[in-house]
Amino acid sequence: MKSRYRFFCLTLTFVLVLCTAGQVSGSTGTDEKKAVSSIVQMIPAAVDMKETDGPGNLYALSAVLMDGDSGRVLYEKEGYIARPNASTTKVMTCILALEKGSGDDYVMVSENAASQPEVKLNLKEGEQYYLEDLLYSLMLKSHNDTAVAIAEHIGGSVEGFAKMMNAKAKEIGCTNTHFVTPNGLDSADAGGIHQTTARDLALIMSYAVKNKAFLHITQTRDYSFSDISGKRQFSVHNANAFLDMTPDAISGKTGFTGNAGYCYVAACENEERKFIISLLGCGWPNNKTYKWKDAMKLLEYGKANFHKETYWQEPEIPAIPVKDGTDESSGKESGKENQENSGKIFTEIGTGFADAYINGQIQASDSDKKKQILLKEGEKITCRLRIEKNLTAPVKKGQKIGQVTFSLGELVLDNYFVTADRNIVKITYLWCANKVFHDFFH
Repeated sequence: MKSRYRFFCLTLTFVLVLCTAGQVSGSTGTDEKKAVSSIVQMIPAAVDMKETDGPGNLYALSAVLMDGDSGRVLYEKEGYIARPNASTTKVMTCILALEKGSGDDYVMVSENAASQPEVKLNLKEGEQYYLEDLLYSLMLKSHNDTAVAIAEHIGGSVEGFAKMMNAKAKEIGCTNTHFVTPNGLDSADAGGIHQTTARDLALIMSYAVKNKAFLHITQTRDYSFSDISGKRQFSVHNANAFLDMTPDAISGKTGFTGNAGYCYVAACENEERKFIISLLGCGWPNNKTYKWKDAMKLLEYGKANFHKETYWQEPEIPAIPVKDGTDESSGKESGKENQENSGKIFTEIGTGFADAYINGQIQASDSDKKKQILLKEGEKITCRLRIEKNLTAPVKKGQKIGQVTFSLGELVLDNYFVTADRNIVKITYLWCANKVFHDFFH
């Protein structure tokens, strides 16, 4: 009887496993929009993400969660390893076009642009388009021919535009990025292969979302336009399904090539916190939905564990003695005292006494003192004051005499100079003679 019961339990378990496996395998080929609800349900509640070392296992080879305001990396998985990044490249292409071009620019389509591989708008050589219209084609549907047309218009050539891209990347703070193409197709030149890191890609997106035009374009769901002649009509739909998965998503760009795999970069806002998510090598066909799952995991981890805090601390700045100096303002206010001390000045001149002190002023504005950063529970901001112990006259008002540094671990958040609050003149024999003459005869 017991053996029959064991056999029945084993059989039932085997059937349940087969059914579950069938359901999972059947969902991998579904449309991304249909998968939205199931992906959201698979993500644990935010409270379950607390007090963990990370968001858990991710599909992506490289991943970064960044504070979009400070640029601080909150979490990374091989975030500093360079990899091909496919069409997430077009974030840089778009921001350069917005900064260097004008929306009503006429863009002429070259043979090179028209010959680009899928995914493409099917531009034809000799056609003309407004730059603004092509930016929607670029960011909503990721058209490769559009990217080249924009690059040639802004940079004169693909090679010229690539130089602009790499220069902009360095300006933003990227340390291990090399762009070859404006569309992100796998390519290489004398400088290396087309690649970036998850950290650098997040930094580029963090920069891009500060541009209102970029945000407007990437948040648009549908857009229609034509070539300048009006002969051809086009409609493009936004491929960033993450916009419909969470109200926190404010921008994003997908990408895929054979070398890069599925890639994704996104910006999200929640309770005045800005999170940037970047994923490289997040699966290959047929794993199109992996990027959405990873992105949601990182977002929920960030929301549960990081909160904004003001980090300004007012340091105590000691008065600094100034050798061979005097504060002229105090002399004017107390002529009698200076008159009585005239002989002392002559006898002690040059011996190195301190007759003056100055106070330091921190060169920080009210807005500087209100700056906030995302911190995890237990993280502490340190405030370090480095200042001169003594000075030698003359000292000018506004002269740098020290520095205040705010740090989080090894990451320096801000530096502020400490400057002298007033002028200190040097005591010389000529100054003493003038002083005595002024005090006795005036």
